[in-house]
Amino acid sequence: MREVFEMMPERDVVSWSALVDGYVKDDHYTEALEVFEKMRVEGPKANEVTMVSVLCACSHLGALEQGRAMHRYILENGLPLTLVLRTALVDMYAKCGAIQEALVVFREALTRKTDVLVWNAMIGGLATHGYTLEALKIYAEMQDMGIRPDEITYLCLLNACAHGGLVKEARKYFDSITKDGMVPKSEHYACMVDVLARAGHLTEAYQFICQMPIEPTASMLGALFNGCINHRKLDLAETVGKRLIELDPGHDGRYVGLSNVYAVIRRWDEARSTREAMELRGVKKSPGYSYVEVFGALHRFIAHDKAHPESEEIYMMLDVIGQEMKLRSDPERQEMISTSTDDHLIYSVYF
Repeated sequence: MREVFEMMPERDVVSWSALVDGYVKDDHYTEALEVFEKMRVEGPKANEVTMVSVLCACSHLGALEQGRAMHRYILENGLPLTLVLRTALVDMYAKCGAIQEALVVFREALTRKTDVLVWNAMIGGLATHGYTLEALKIYAEMQDMGIRPDEITYLCLLNACAHGGLVKEARKYFDSITKDGMVPKSEHYACMVDVLARAGHLTEAYQFICQMPIEPTASMLGALFNGCINHRKLDLAETVGKRLIELDPGHDGRYVGLSNVYAVIRRWDEARSTREAMELRGVKKSPGYSYVEVFGALHRFIAHDKAHPESEEIYMMLDVIGQEMKLRSDPERQEMISTSTDDHLIYSVYF
């Protein structure tokens, strides 16, 4: 795709937008933002289609400052705030945790014609960040305005119930899917399992999976497995963990999770054999990584990675933070801090 783009003698807004959207659809979000920056320098002015893809990239990366910059770009260039673009803005702010800013854009959207998409974006954003009651209030408002829920709406509602421990409400919403003429999909079943598992209703969650009219997916069993770990029901965790490996033999986390269960209950031979099975099948543990946004720039960090240009300073600061945490976790040293009259002296030792 990129090669064809680079070979084009002329590139208009459609070709630039297609390249940005292609990266977004392939989950290459940083590359999508890099292409957009190049477009701003070399190419034509973006249109609302371009900006929907760019905002999607920002939302997946949690790049709030870049998302705000994209919002300013939209306003400064007078791009039409279509319903789809407003929905993308709500989704970006909500997924980045800027709930108040999401609500401002959402309320502005309600002054014009809306559809279920913008409501889903707001409900889903509130649910993801633990604003369970607020998400349900928005849904009630949506009903009052006569907006018909769709399958995504119910996913968002079930997610909200999972974060808020609202089992009774989740059952009601799950039943409403069928009452509204829709057929629950695997994602709805997975959310329902997650609701029950988080709330500690592990036996019910397992029975729910066994009685489903569809085959269980790895995400359903994964939700139950995590619930078993969190609520220390390790016998069921072993059963579910074995099933997970059968369903998803190429996923490193399945082996690691089951091995950890065996380690907790001191069944060392099984823990070792699970790790060995992982190695025999050629499954390697993928390193975890995270993004941190500093002054609008995204920095990617991988465990034990020293590729970052400021890695030396970063690791020095981590050592300082580690020492500070140890200091504050030691009661005797904590007493030293609280009784000292020279706080600056204490902190100068560690910072």
